[in-house]
Amino acid sequence: MPFPERVFKHTPALRGLITPPDSSEMRFGLERFAELDKQAEDEGWPAGWRMNHDDREANRQTVLAGRWDQDLWVFAYGSLIWDPAVYVEEYRRGVLSGWSRSFCMLLEGGRGSHDRPGLMAALDEGGQCDGLVFRIATELVDRETRFMWHREMFAGAYCPVFLEVDTPQGQVEALVFVMDQTNRRYSPHLTIEEAARMIAVAEGGLGPNFDYLQSLVSHLDELDIHDDEMKQLHALSSKYRK
Repeated sequence: MPFPERVFKHTPALRGLITPPDSSEMRFGLERFAELDKQAEDEGWPAGWRMNHDDREANRQTVLAGRWDQDLWVFAYGSLIWDPAVYVEEYRRGVLSGWSRSFCMLLEGGRGSHDRPGLMAALDEGGQCDGLVFRIATELVDRETRFMWHREMFAGAYCPVFLEVDTPQGQVEALVFVMDQTNRRYSPHLTIEEAARMIAVAEGGLGPNFDYLQSLVSHLDELDIHDDEMKQLHALSSKYRK
């Protein structure tokens, strides 16, 4: 079922480009954890590769405390942009200052391995990030954020915080999943060449790491979201794959 027309009041160009939640593979329940636990065991992923359910739910309750009786804005900078996996009431374009997309999260499973770890995009401090913000209606916040925490806090490598995001319709305070700089997977000091080489060769049970980068860049282009550094990283990584 597609999103209602009103969702794209401010962003008509996005209509038809956003995956509805009932079609999304990212809208999953606890049964998906059992499947990935088995995959992790088969592929030898490191112990503690994901957050346990009680800690994840405690984190959700803490982050959203005092906000259950209001609409929730969420800033999207990666796959949440085109595949939010939640029911959205409104989309806007947004700019987050002080943070930028960065392939700074180490991947030792999924699209990487112990021998050839890959990288995943996150938000790291510095610069700015063009993306989208979407609004979840008050009455759906509890239900929809359960799905969001399953996805974004699967491994516990993000830190959910509230930050000010500029939109053409005015500033909003939005939930943002930024890189947890205390997490062992945080890899902040890679040069763009080092990151490109890692992404070019890494592969895991979910496929090549390069495919993830290519999907990100192509979706950003399709949605007219600019990020020159991601394009440079993609170009370099393409060269190293040859």
